[in-house]
Amino acid sequence: MRGSEYIDWSQYRHLYEEISVPARSVLLEEGKVSRYAYFIIEGAVRVWFNNKGKDTTFQFFFEGEGVSSIESFRTGQPSMCTIETITAARLYKISKENLELVIDSTPGLRPKMEEIMFQRLLRYASMFISQIRDTPQERYEALIRDQPHILQRVPLQYIASYLGITPVSLSRIRNKLHR
Repeated sequence: MRGSEYIDWSQYRHLYEEISVPARSVLLEEGKVSRYAYFIIEGAVRVWFNNKGKDTTFQFFFEGEGVSSIESFRTGQPSMCTIETITAARLYKISKENLELVIDSTPGLRPKMEEIMFQRLLRYASMFISQIRDTPQERYEALIRDQPHILQRVPLQYIASYLGITPVSLSRIRNKLHR
């Protein structure tokens, strides 16, 4: 949920809380109801779920992006995922009600947010198809090509999880490509 560049946050200070958290802080635990959305000022965040005792990362977020468990945030149902900081982070934390106030009082923001959500849906669909169609090496090569910033900021064990492989398999792929 990119979108923080469309909002003049200074005029809404009374509606959100700025928080600083250390690396590996859980912002939302899988199975809990999401009460807040977060906009990242500094830091990196991952979204993951428990897959039979193993954590599976399916998204990364960085400065200027917003993150929430959107299905839980919008519906009040338990979250299907955990949101956790990868690095120390500074974030704006805002409730659903207050985010709606910001959206309603910022001209043109709602259509921009809808476009952001649509782009995220396309990214998820692409990731889903890639997990079925592409080999792990092809997925890694696509990550290098399309999102190289992830490789610079995210530990390899989370990248391996994101690609649906073990860290050992990722190491083999990286060695093969760097020969």
